[in-house]
Amino acid sequence: MSTDAKTIPSAGADMGRLLAQDVVIDGETAGPATGAQRIEPSHSPRATLAGQPAEPRPLPRPETLASPDLHREVEQFLYLQAELLDAKHWQAWIDLFAPEGIYWMPVAPEQTEWESSPSIFIEDKLMMEIRKGRVSHPNAWSQAPQWETNHLVSHVAIESMKGSTIVVRSRFHMMELRRDAIRHFGGRYTHTLVRGDDGVLRIALQRVDLFNGQASFDYVLQIWV
Repeated sequence: MSTDAKTIPSAGADMGRLLAQDVVIDGETAGPATGAQRIEPSHSPRATLAGQPAEPRPLPRPETLASPDLHREVEQFLYLQAELLDAKHWQAWIDLFAPEGIYWMPVAPEQTEWESSPSIFIEDKLMMEIRKGRVSHPNAWSQAPQWETNHLVSHVAIESMKGSTIVVRSRFHMMELRRDAIRHFGGRYTHTLVRGDDGVLRIALQRVDLFNGQASFDYVLQIWV
């Protein structure tokens, strides 16, 4: 950036105007572009996996017509799910899903489908059963003693209701203890729940958006978050 008299703000108002701009880089360069000017838009730190600038998430609009009884039922359902995971009742947890239920953890929040995109998790009930068998094996090293999780679920809100389908959003934090090491995972859940003919709620889709999903970890996730 040039530091001659032409580019030095003469008053506080001019500085405020410059700082209010998205980019405070003055003028054109006579030579080849250097530094930040050489970065292609697709490599911007604000770009998504698709190379486009990240858009603000829609403003949450919870369903105001949900009755207190329904809201409590949904809350208790999510709390039960967390308790089953922490207690390692894997089969009981899987049974909370509808026959065609899906557990999905996308790589990035802008993802809307998993068939042509990478995912951290994408499992139907068959894949859940396979994972359960692996982590339940007596020789499963990842499940050695002193391996535990603790889930906290909060900010439960019903986003929409249509027929027997209920869409619920919530926040979560999971602490994982593995011997003397502790890892933390946090983010938001989006549950699509369906009420069967028996009146029981089940999970048609559980979307898990990790806010630290792009972080590097010493070892991969072994079990559902």
